[in-house]
Amino acid sequence: MDKEKVLAALGEALRQQTRSLVTMTALAGSLRGLAGAGIKAQLRTFVQAEVEDTYRLTEKLSALGGSPVMGSPDIELPTEPLEALQVLVDTEATTIAALHAVIPHSGQEPESEALEHLLEHAIMRKQQQVDLMRHALA
Repeated sequence: MDKEKVLAALGEALRQQTRSLVTMTALAGSLRGLAGAGIKAQLRTFVQAEVEDTYRLTEKLSALGGSPVMGSPDIELPTEPLEALQVLVDTEATTIAALHAVIPHSGQEPESEALEHLLEHAIMRKQQQVDLMRHALA
C-alpha cells in the first residue's frame, strides 16, 4: 500500500463524500412540487446510508494515520426539482470517481483488501442511487 497516496486520495474522497451528503440532505429537505415529492422519501433513505459511509471512510482514514478534513461545503441548488436532482447526480459522479481513485494506490495486503472492499461497497451503493435518480430524470 502506498500509504501517502492512499491518504491523499482518501482525504479527497472524504471531502467529496461530505459534499455529496450535504447536497443530498439539502435536496431531501427542500425539493418542491410533484417531482420533488416523488423522490424526497427516497433521498432521506439515501442520506442515512451516506452518513454511515461517511463514518466508515472517516474511520478508515483515521486508522491509516490520516486526519479528516471535511468542512462545510458551499452548495448552490437550482429551485427547479429536476435541475437540482441533476446537480446531485453530477455530484455523485464526482464522488464515485474520487472513491475509485483510491483503489490503485491500495496494494495487495490484507489491510488493502479491506480498504478496497469498503470503497467498492460505497461505490456500488452510490451507483445504485445514481441509477435510480437517472430513471427519475428520464
